[in-house]
Amino acid sequence: MRYREVIFMPLWLLILIYFFFLSFVLSIWAALGNTAAFVSFLVLSALLVLISIRSRLIIQVTDSELTVGRAHIELKYIGTVTQLDQHDMRNLRTRDADPMAFLGIRFWAPAGIKVEINDKRDQTPYWLITSNKAHQLAQALKD
Repeated sequence: MRYREVIFMPLWLLILIYFFFLSFVLSIWAALGNTAAFVSFLVLSALLVLISIRSRLIIQVTDSELTVGRAHIELKYIGTVTQLDQHDMRNLRTRDADPMAFLGIRFWAPAGIKVEINDKRDQTPYWLITSNKAHQLAQALKD
């Protein structure tokens, strides 16, 4: 394996979601009492853990393949790899986006890379991938 990165939801976002859940638990407690509030607290805490696990993005580069989440492509079909800063990434996610592109993005990771696809059978022009270590990911794909 040449490269592996896991992008997790940031702590500030998890705390924000948890406070929303706690306000919901408080309203259940006021209406239904202690038992219902405790059950809803446990259920929503488990839901927060599930959200945290399911929202992570795993990026892997092996000797033959690039994997982003559940998507994967052989390295022989990868063309130009461009490292993007926060400004370029924002533009490529919004106004300059191609609707046919594959987006392996998380809004809390501001930088990333653009990977051109050189496969005549695939209509996807490029993959846009968020990364906290964009330089290392781009280097792993170029080697």
